[in-house]
Amino acid sequence: MGKFPLREQSIVLIGFMGVGKTTIGKTVAKKLYRDFIDIDEEIEKRFKMPTKDIFRLHGEKTFRNAEKDIISEICQQRLKVVSLGGGAFLQKEIQEICLNSSIIFYLDLSWDRWKDRIELLMESRPVLQGKTMKEMKQLYEDRKPIYEQHHSRVDTDYHEIEEVADYIAESLKLAWDIYEPTS
Repeated sequence: MGKFPLREQSIVLIGFMGVGKTTIGKTVAKKLYRDFIDIDEEIEKRFKMPTKDIFRLHGEKTFRNAEKDIISEICQQRLKVVSLGGGAFLQKEIQEICLNSSIIFYLDLSWDRWKDRIELLMESRPVLQGKTMKEMKQLYEDRKPIYEQHHSRVDTDYHEIEEVADYIAESLKLAWDIYEPTS
């Protein structure tokens, strides 16, 4: 894997939009005393506007290029916890960058549990705008295989944020002790 020792590699959270990558990522970062970076927020800072406006004014291609550049830059850094936007991992280059430089956790949420969150997601997710429930399910199904490129899968159905974050932090500590013992 990456150019840094396992204990120093950044942790990347992937999964479908609305799964909780940002919230869980912030909690994991606190537990591991690391900086948290939300890639979508970084893109918004650079463009000085919300994601939906970037899509509307500049197009998805511009957004995806910025996303790739920022992910490439951040995943090469040490000791970060990074949340990727739901569509970022569609790009093969991003998959390779993350797989080769970081530890990737796939936060998995079932369709039925995700449907419960739709109302909360509609406004802020440009990809969902104007889509029917059938089209959203198709998007969910189309993206699911892409997220299978990871180092560890975490089932988030019926789990609290704290539980998921604890699981990630504990599994990392266990892996570090096994693969890079300190003594």
